Amino acid sequence: MTGRYRILIVSVFAVLALASALLIPRLRFSFDFEQFFPQDDPDLEVFREFIREFETDDNFLLVAVRREGGVFEQSFLNRFHDFSLAARNLPHVVATQSLTQFGYPLRTPFGITKIPAIHRDEPARYAADRERLLGDPRFVHNLITADGQALVVFLKTEEAMQLDQARELMVGLDSLVQQSGFTDYHYLGRSYFQRELVAMQQQEVVRSAIISGILVTLLLFLIFRRPWGVVIAMSSISLGLLLFLGLLAALGRELNAMAALYPVLMIIVGTSDVIHIMTKYIDELREGLSRRDAIRNTIREIGLATLLTSATTAIGFSTLLSSRVAPIRDFGINAAMGVLVAYLTVILFTTALLTWFRTEQLIQLGQQQERWQRAMDGLWHFTRQRAGALAWGAGLVILLCAWGISRITTNYEIINNLPIGAKITEDFRFFEKELTGFRPLEFAVYAQNEYRADDYAVIREMDKLEQHLQDFPFLRGVTSLTAVYKSLNQMNQGNRADAYQLPPDSATFMRYQRFADRMPALQPQVLLSRDGKKARITSRIADIGADSIKYFGQQLDQWIATHLDAEVVQVKQTGTGLIIDKNAEYIRRSLLLGLGGAVIIIGLLMGALYRDWRMLLVAMIPNFFPLIIAGALLGFLGIELEATISIVFSVIFGIAVDDTIHFLSRYKLVRATGEGVDASLRITFQETGKAIILTSVILFFGFLVMLFSVHPPSVYVGLLISTTLFSALLADLLLMPLLIRWLVREG
Repeated sequence: MTGRYRILIVSVFAVLALASALLIPRLRFSFDFEQFFPQDDPDLEVFREFIREFETDDNFLLVAVRREGGVFEQSFLNRFHDFSLAARNLPHVVATQSLTQFGYPLRTPFGITKIPAIHRDEPARYAADRERLLGDPRFVHNLITADGQALVVFLKTEEAMQLDQARELMVGLDSLVQQSGFTDYHYLGRSYFQRELVAMQQQEVVRSAIISGILVTLLLFLIFRRPWGVVIAMSSISLGLLLFLGLLAALGRELNAMAALYPVLMIIVGTSDVIHIMTKYIDELREGLSRRDAIRNTIREIGLATLLTSATTAIGFSTLLSSRVAPIRDFGINAAMGVLVAYLTVILFTTALLTWFRTEQLIQLGQQQERWQRAMDGLWHFTRQRAGALAWGAGLVILLCAWGISRITTNYEIINNLPIGAKITEDFRFFEKELTGFRPLEFAVYAQNEYRADDYAVIREMDKLEQHLQDFPFLRGVTSLTAVYKSLNQMNQGNRADAYQLPPDSATFMRYQRFADRMPALQPQVLLSRDGKKARITSRIADIGADSIKYFGQQLDQWIATHLDAEVVQVKQTGTGLIIDKNAEYIRRSLLLGLGGAVIIIGLLMGALYRDWRMLLVAMIPNFFPLIIAGALLGFLGIELEATISIVFSVIFGIAVDDTIHFLSRYKLVRATGEGVDASLRITFQETGKAIILTSVILFFGFLVMLFSVHPPSVYVGLLISTTLFSALLADLLLMPLLIRWLVREG
């Protein structure tokens, strides 16, 4: 590489770096539960039709305010009432409701009046108010906790709010809460999730980049022991990350819940490429070659292998395109682009920089190389002398992994995606324990034949279902048209608590209908569709896990089929929670489909490279071990297989193949010189073993950095990838030589 070309290359990369730095502030972050909806799913189509007829099930924000000793204290109630009224003026809030605003309707000889649910200005009546409210199923766990120590304001928000709108609402709400003097409060709702989880993503990206950068710098210093060696390596790695983020910003790619993986991934992949290139270049210089010849040999021998490893890693990530879940597909595309950016940076920028430096400027020479050679010789001898034990050990690992894989669960819980120790997580737990929780469970009710959804016969069938739902303690907040007619019946029965039930006969029901038609709850798109043929039962189900909810749903479908009159009504479960839970099924299918595609494509590349089916087996078999070990760890550690965790397998397979390719590429070059199988293996250990071990160590610690994450799935991803990539190193250095000796013949 001439001086003119290297100056040109460095200058071009400097311009690209500046452009990327200017683009990075335009990076977009997002978090919407809709992102995790599996596309082209029949239940998704039912849900979309449902929300076209009615409102969405997540256009709310709940504010729970707790007072130690109970909420029935005049000063507190007045402040709470003022707060609930003022909340109507918050941006993007459509309406509010709370117990201090609610009044029981009462029919009198002079017309219909209202009795306040809470007589704020009459403390003497607080005890009676408390007893009545805590005995009313409409309000307990919805607008007041069962212990009477917290009240809730329900804020109905605009539908499909975006991040900027959510932030605007939350800023106003935070200010209003502080002005009202509340210190013990909890939030739950779409806007809150959007603001907090996007903030977590941004912090995770910065945290993972800083920690990974520090760790890799320390490891590189231990390897090279020279400032210039560390500077060149870190400059290349940092430049690759900068260019990648700039590319994402330029393309308008949104960063989602898995964004924290990008800095780690880019730093680790870049480090692997840099170490292989620099190690080979230094070895060539130590052999007495000029810097121009050394870099030419490095690019010819290691550059091709690195290109192939980058291609296979990108293919591994590209398998995620088979997923029906948008964030997983986006991660696959972005990660594949990142791998190619890292390769181009190293093969052009790093090699250009290296030609300015001598061996002693890049690495500290001494006895270190001799120790590595002795260690690699010892490892080569070990694989020859312990072949039988290694084979039996591999078989035992396969059996243990099969047992672990059989224990994998997909019982995903929302709380496992919330940041550790954060207020949003504590708020989520509070609502799960004390109130209705977050996860919606909706029922679409279709009136059959000539019936309308507000006919007495249909309402009675709906009430049967609601009474059945009351038997499950993890279901709360069940509401439908039945509540309207029960309230009217109660109003006409002197507002007695025991009169909260459906009218006893059709004639009474029809008499109540003229009042019901004027009630807000019956306006179109709330509980009754515009055409009057569909109704809605809304509820909240505890975060008991996707598999548990699926089993409950199957049992409930059976009950509906046997207990409800199909000539009168048909009922389908729907809602945001149900659609998200279906991810578990698609994850398993797309995981197998995607990995199968990756194995085939990478197998074809290997076949084209080695042109020998025996070498193809040698290349592929060791790389199945980290996959089955990852599956076994999921089972043994009880980690639920969900959207974020599912990417582990593509990352592992894509990266694990790298060391295999470097090992076999060198083995093939040595064999081409006429050396025998065993001699070629020994030389390969000597020349590539060090680089493979060093890159694997950096991979191990690099992904282990994710243990510092506050996002539980990211912690699990880091632990799984680190552990299984270490197993990939063992498979390459211990199992692959055995396979070569068994399958490859001399001559």
